[in-house]
Amino acid sequence: METLGSNSLIEWGAAGQALAGETESGDHWLVELLPGAALVAVVDGLGHGVEASRAAQIAVKTLQTHASEYLSSLVRRCHEALRSTRGAAMSLASFHGSESTMTWLGVGNVEGALLRGRSSGEGSEHTPDRESLILRSGVVGYQLPPLRTTTVRVSPGDLLILTTDGIRRGFLQQLRVDLPVQTIADQILAQYARETDDSLVLTVRYLG
Repeated sequence: METLGSNSLIEWGAAGQALAGETESGDHWLVELLPGAALVAVVDGLGHGVEASRAAQIAVKTLQTHASEYLSSLVRRCHEALRSTRGAAMSLASFHGSESTMTWLGVGNVEGALLRGRSSGEGSEHTPDRESLILRSGVVGYQLPPLRTTTVRVSPGDLLILTTDGIRRGFLQQLRVDLPVQTIADQILAQYARETDDSLVLTVRYLG
Protein backbone atom coordinates (compact mmCIF):
# COMPACT_ATOMS: atom_id res chain seq x y z
CA MET A 1 0.00 0.00 0.00
CA GLU A 2 1.33 3.42 -0.93
CA THR A 3 0.14 6.94 -0.28
CA LEU A 4 1.35 9.29 -2.97
CA GLY A 5 0.63 12.94 -3.63
CA SER A 6 -0.68 15.82 -5.69
CA ASN A 7 0.19 19.03 -7.44
CA SER A 8 -1.98 21.71 -9.03
CA LEU A 9 -2.79 19.52 -12.06
CA ILE A 10 -3.43 16.03 -10.67
CA GLU A 11 -3.59 14.01 -7.47
CA TRP A 12 -2.79 10.33 -7.38
CA GLY A 13 -2.76 7.19 -5.29
CA ALA A 14 -1.51 3.65 -5.84
CA ALA A 15 -1.86 0.25 -4.22
CA GLY A 16 -0.21 -2.99 -5.21
CA GLN A 17 1.12 -6.31 -4.01
CA ALA A 18 3.39 -9.07 -5.23
CA LEU A 19 2.25 -12.62 -5.83
CA ALA A 20 2.40 -14.57 -2.58
CA GLY A 21 5.85 -16.09 -2.16
CA GLU A 22 7.62 -13.54 -4.34
CA THR A 23 9.93 -10.86 -2.97
CA GLU A 24 9.37 -8.43 -5.85
CA SER A 25 6.37 -7.41 -7.91
CA GLY A 26 6.54 -7.19 -11.67
CA ASP A 27 3.90 -4.43 -11.65
CA HIS A 28 5.28 -0.88 -11.43
CA TRP A 29 3.83 2.61 -11.78
CA LEU A 30 5.07 6.07 -12.70
CA VAL A 31 3.88 9.63 -12.14
CA GLU A 32 6.18 12.20 -13.73
CA LEU A 33 5.29 15.88 -13.33
CA LEU A 34 6.18 18.29 -16.14
CA PRO A 35 5.54 22.03 -16.62
CA GLY A 36 1.77 22.25 -17.14
CA ALA A 37 1.55 18.52 -17.79
CA ALA A 38 1.93 15.08 -16.24
CA LEU A 39 2.84 11.63 -17.51
CA VAL A 40 1.39 8.60 -15.72
CA ALA A 41 1.94 4.94 -16.51
CA VAL A 42 1.51 1.39 -15.27
CA VAL A 43 3.90 -1.31 -16.47
CA ASP A 44 3.37 -5.06 -16.05
CA GLY A 45 6.50 -7.13 -16.62
CA LEU A 46 5.53 -10.47 -18.13
CA GLY A 47 5.15 -13.21 -15.55
CA HIS A 48 6.18 -12.43 -11.99
CA GLY A 49 9.21 -12.35 -9.75
CA VAL A 50 12.65 -10.79 -10.21
CA GLU A 51 12.79 -10.93 -14.01
CA ALA A 52 9.35 -9.37 -14.38
CA SER A 53 10.33 -6.64 -11.95
CA ARG A 54 13.55 -5.99 -13.87
CA ALA A 55 11.65 -5.49 -17.13
CA ALA A 56 9.18 -3.12 -15.46
CA GLN A 57 11.98 -1.14 -13.80
CA ILE A 58 13.79 -0.66 -17.11
CA ALA A 59 10.57 0.57 -18.72
CA VAL A 60 9.84 3.03 -15.90
CA LYS A 61 13.38 4.40 -16.03
CA THR A 62 13.08 4.87 -19.80
CA LEU A 63 9.79 6.71 -19.38
CA GLN A 64 11.27 8.98 -16.71
CA THR A 65 14.27 9.85 -18.88
CA HIS A 66 12.16 10.81 -21.91
CA ALA A 67 8.94 11.89 -20.17
CA SER A 68 8.38 15.00 -22.34
CA GLU A 69 8.17 13.01 -25.59
CA TYR A 70 5.01 11.83 -27.35
CA LEU A 71 3.49 8.63 -25.99
CA SER A 72 4.14 6.64 -29.15
CA SER A 73 7.80 7.65 -29.03
CA LEU A 74 7.99 6.62 -25.38
CA VAL A 75 6.59 3.16 -26.11
CA ARG A 76 9.07 2.68 -28.97
CA ARG A 77 11.94 3.66 -26.67
CA CYS A 78 10.71 1.14 -24.11
CA HIS A 79 10.44 -1.48 -26.85
CA GLU A 80 14.13 -1.07 -27.68
CA ALA A 81 15.17 -0.98 -24.02
CA LEU A 82 13.25 -4.17 -23.21
CA ARG A 83 14.52 -6.36 -26.06
CA SER A 84 16.90 -8.19 -23.71
CA THR A 85 14.14 -8.82 -21.14
CA ARG A 86 10.97 -10.89 -21.09
CA GLY A 87 9.01 -7.77 -22.12
CA ALA A 88 6.07 -5.96 -20.62
CA ALA A 89 2.56 -4.65 -21.07
CA MET A 90 2.05 -0.97 -20.41
CA SER A 91 -0.50 1.81 -20.52
CA LEU A 92 0.39 5.49 -20.46
CA ALA A 93 -1.52 8.76 -20.22
CA SER A 94 -0.42 12.37 -20.47
CA PHE A 95 -2.44 15.25 -19.03
CA HIS A 96 -2.12 18.75 -20.49
CA GLY A 97 -3.53 21.51 -18.31
CA SER A 98 -3.57 24.34 -20.87
CA GLU A 99 -5.69 22.24 -23.25
CA SER A 100 -7.70 20.31 -20.63
CA THR A 101 -6.92 17.07 -22.44
CA MET A 102 -5.64 13.60 -21.70
CA THR A 103 -3.88 11.47 -24.32
CA TRP A 104 -3.55 7.75 -23.66
CA LEU A 105 -2.11 4.62 -25.21
CA GLY A 106 -1.98 0.97 -24.15
CA VAL A 107 -0.10 -2.13 -25.33
CA GLY A 108 -1.00 -5.41 -23.72
CA ASN A 109 -3.40 -5.93 -20.84
CA VAL A 110 -3.00 -2.96 -18.49
CA GLU A 111 -6.56 -1.67 -18.55
CA GLY A 112 -7.57 1.96 -18.30
CA ALA A 113 -10.86 3.67 -17.48
CA LEU A 114 -11.67 7.38 -17.33
CA LEU A 115 -14.61 8.20 -15.08
CA ARG A 116 -16.24 11.60 -15.28
CA GLY A 117 -16.36 13.43 -11.98
CA ARG A 118 -19.30 15.68 -12.73
CA SER A 119 -22.86 14.50 -12.28
CA SER A 120 -24.88 13.54 -15.33
CA GLY A 121 -26.55 16.48 -17.01
CA GLU A 122 -23.65 18.87 -16.48
CA GLY A 123 -21.30 19.84 -19.27
CA SER A 124 -21.53 18.57 -22.82
CA GLU A 125 -24.22 16.03 -23.59
CA HIS A 126 -21.76 14.43 -26.03
CA THR A 127 -19.26 13.54 -23.29
CA PRO A 128 -19.69 9.95 -22.03
CA ASP A 129 -19.67 9.29 -18.28
CA ARG A 130 -17.04 6.58 -18.72
CA GLU A 131 -14.44 5.84 -21.36
CA SER A 132 -12.19 2.81 -21.72
CA LEU A 133 -8.66 2.72 -23.07
CA ILE A 134 -8.32 0.93 -26.41
CA LEU A 135 -5.62 -1.68 -25.87
CA ARG A 136 -3.37 -2.87 -28.70
CA SER A 137 -2.34 -6.52 -28.66
CA GLY A 138 1.39 -7.02 -28.31
CA VAL A 139 4.34 -7.15 -25.94
CA VAL A 140 6.65 -4.16 -25.51
CA GLY A 141 10.15 -5.52 -26.08
CA TYR A 142 9.01 -8.41 -28.26
CA GLN A 143 6.16 -7.62 -30.66
CA LEU A 144 4.99 -4.04 -31.01
CA PRO A 145 1.63 -3.32 -32.68
CA PRO A 146 0.82 -0.17 -34.68
CA LEU A 147 0.64 2.63 -32.11
CA ARG A 148 -2.34 4.98 -32.13
CA THR A 149 -3.01 7.44 -29.35
CA THR A 150 -6.42 8.79 -28.39
CA THR A 151 -7.01 12.26 -26.96
CA VAL A 152 -10.06 13.14 -24.86
CA ARG A 153 -11.21 16.25 -23.04
CA VAL A 154 -10.97 16.19 -19.26
CA SER A 155 -12.62 18.29 -16.57
CA PRO A 156 -11.73 18.84 -12.90
CA GLY A 157 -12.80 15.79 -10.92
CA ASP A 158 -12.36 13.27 -13.74
CA LEU A 159 -10.70 10.08 -12.51
CA LEU A 160 -8.30 7.82 -14.42
CA ILE A 161 -7.83 4.26 -13.17
CA LEU A 162 -5.08 1.99 -14.53
CA THR A 163 -5.02 -1.67 -13.42
CA THR A 164 -2.84 -4.65 -14.25
CA ASP A 165 -4.36 -8.04 -15.03
CA GLY A 166 -3.87 -9.00 -11.40
CA ILE A 167 -7.02 -6.99 -10.70
CA ARG A 168 -10.33 -8.66 -11.52
CA ARG A 169 -12.91 -6.77 -13.54
CA GLY A 170 -16.16 -5.49 -12.09
CA PHE A 171 -14.91 -2.82 -9.68
CA LEU A 172 -16.33 0.07 -11.74
CA GLN A 173 -19.98 -0.82 -11.11
CA GLN A 174 -20.17 0.48 -7.53
CA LEU A 175 -17.16 2.76 -7.48
CA ARG A 176 -17.52 6.14 -5.77
CA VAL A 177 -15.55 8.67 -7.79
CA ASP A 178 -15.70 11.29 -5.02
CA LEU A 179 -13.62 9.27 -2.54
CA PRO A 180 -9.93 10.16 -1.98
CA VAL A 181 -7.75 8.68 -4.72
CA GLN A 182 -5.75 6.57 -2.26
CA THR A 183 -8.92 5.18 -0.70
CA ILE A 184 -10.17 4.16 -4.14
CA ALA A 185 -6.91 2.40 -4.95
CA ASP A 186 -6.83 0.62 -1.58
CA GLN A 187 -10.42 -0.57 -1.89
CA ILE A 188 -9.97 -1.91 -5.43
CA LEU A 189 -6.84 -3.82 -4.41
CA ALA A 190 -8.43 -5.25 -1.27
CA GLN A 191 -11.60 -6.43 -3.02
CA TYR A 192 -10.46 -7.38 -6.54
CA ALA A 193 -6.81 -8.52 -6.40
CA ARG A 194 -6.19 -12.01 -7.76
CA GLU A 195 -4.24 -14.48 -5.63
CA THR A 196 -2.50 -15.88 -8.72
CA ASP A 197 -0.60 -12.80 -9.93
CA ASP A 198 1.02 -9.50 -9.00
CA SER A 199 -1.54 -6.71 -8.84
CA LEU A 200 -1.48 -2.93 -9.05
CA VAL A 201 -3.95 -0.04 -9.14
CA LEU A 202 -3.05 3.55 -10.02
CA THR A 203 -5.71 6.24 -9.53
CA VAL A 204 -5.25 9.76 -10.92
CA ARG A 205 -7.72 12.61 -10.49
CA TYR A 206 -7.49 15.60 -12.82
CA LEU A 207 -7.66 18.88 -10.91
CA GLY A 208 -7.32 21.29 -13.82
